[in-house]
Amino acid sequence: MDEMMRDARRGKFDVVLVWASERIAWSTRHLLELLDEFNHLSIEYASFREQIDTGGPLGRGIVVIIGAIAELERNLIVERVRAGMRRARLEGRHISRRPLDLDREAIMRDRQHGPSLGQLAHTYRVPRTTIHCVLHEHAPCAASCSMSCLPLSSRSATSDCLPTATADRGWHCAGFISAARP
Repeated sequence: MDEMMRDARRGKFDVVLVWASERIAWSTRHLLELLDEFNHLSIEYASFREQIDTGGPLGRGIVVIIGAIAELERNLIVERVRAGMRRARLEGRHISRRPLDLDREAIMRDRQHGPSLGQLAHTYRVPRTTIHCVLHEHAPCAASCSMSCLPLSSRSATSDCLPTATADRGWHCAGFISAARP
């Protein structure tokens, strides 16, 4: 979208053709802002599905109406999904992904034989960060740190452990923080 608008400001095209109006904008307001900018840049807007062309005032009015209806439809869908999730929770149904069924003891035993986290992850068909967290559940990084593998925002402010992001987006302990930290 940003690249298209950059090209539009440079005058690289004079018509924007979209499949459907709701595919180009997040809300009616956003659609109106885009249409205003297109109008300012002398770029026509056409929607294939709705057979709309903003070459005239009638086309622009129809685009606004269709955009409002599309936004209403999206909001109704979101509302229905949330209501369905609430109902499922009340009925005791499990909504999110099931927890992984891992043999944590086997992972700990295999790690002692020397394979890398990546090799273990491949063996157990899970991400490397999952293996890392399983290993740290059993051996926290410091005696006072029992919250291994959590982002910094999830840790208590008094934790003695300084978590550090790893290249694979996991977390590891970088050691103790001095008692006199700011």
